[in-house]
Amino acid sequence: MDEFLAAALVEARLGYAAGGIPIGSVIIHNNEIVGRGHNQRVQQGSVIRHGEMDALENLGRKPAGFYRECTLYTTLSPCPMCSGAILLYKIPRVVIGEHRTFMGEEDLLRSRGVQVDVVDSQECRSLMQEFEEKFPDVWNQDIGV
Repeated sequence: MDEFLAAALVEARLGYAAGGIPIGSVIIHNNEIVGRGHNQRVQQGSVIRHGEMDALENLGRKPAGFYRECTLYTTLSPCPMCSGAILLYKIPRVVIGEHRTFMGEEDLLRSRGVQVDVVDSQECRSLMQEFEEKFPDVWNQDIGV
């Protein structure tokens, strides 16, 4: 696992340890982490603080061109909301830890020119599987079931 996906996984574990859903994300610019976050829907009672959205929020407002030079790493395939933010800010590359436990809008991202790389990390998958088994109601709320 590369260092940036490992950093996203650290974020996912931080969220899980805080009672939340274990999905983490980091944003890379010029080979440096400039934003990091984890799903905080449970902790903050938020409807939008998914891992990717939290990382973007923590990065803060930047000029449009800045985002076009970034790569977003996420432990789980991005949902429609997070994919929309990726498209809105024209982030050109997304690296996904795993998509077996949840398949997001990867085809949409690819269709709009985003490079999507799926690592298929056993560590990311195991963390999500453990969470889903322990807290199925929380997970189902998060994905709209």
